[in-house]
Amino acid sequence: MTPKKDTKPKSTSKALDRSWHLSRSPGELDLTETEFALMRAYEGFGRWQAECLAAVVDFAATGPENALLHIIRMNDRPKTIKDLAHLTNRTDIPNIQYSLRKLIKAGLVERQGSGRAGVTYSVTPAGWKVTEDYADVRDALLLEAIRSVPDFSERLSQATHSLELLTGIYEQVARVAATHRRSSR
Repeated sequence: MTPKKDTKPKSTSKALDRSWHLSRSPGELDLTETEFALMRAYEGFGRWQAECLAAVVDFAATGPENALLHIIRMNDRPKTIKDLAHLTNRTDIPNIQYSLRKLIKAGLVERQGSGRAGVTYSVTPAGWKVTEDYADVRDALLLEAIRSVPDFSERLSQATHSLELLTGIYEQVARVAATHRRSSR
């Protein structure tokens, strides 16, 4: 039996070998690289949110807490916890409630109503000012930085479409994977 011939080009260095258990084929490699880029973008986005918020108010918030503040402010309409969970694609209601308590304690958000279905959250005047100041810093730093990138608006539109598509795919395969959970022994 003759040994199998190496089909890799001779110029390929072992240092550039990017295959591993999550990327056994070129298509899997593309997906894996996208997933890692997505994770890095998420972490970078979280750091950006924290630093941008710290530039306008003395309040330490996580990226998700910052996102909740801006989503509560969105359209200047109160939101329920159900709204917030839906708009952020989250199912961890206790964590959302914890974040809301932090935002309320900081004086940025207020709770109105009572009962399970009657509670809504809106920004306070201080929360409104913080979100306005955040938008100003965002414009001065982030938007100014991307204005110099050619065709960035079109690229963002394509990226948004791809991310929304991936979100739907991940949601579907998560439901399928949930039906195949191993039982604990």
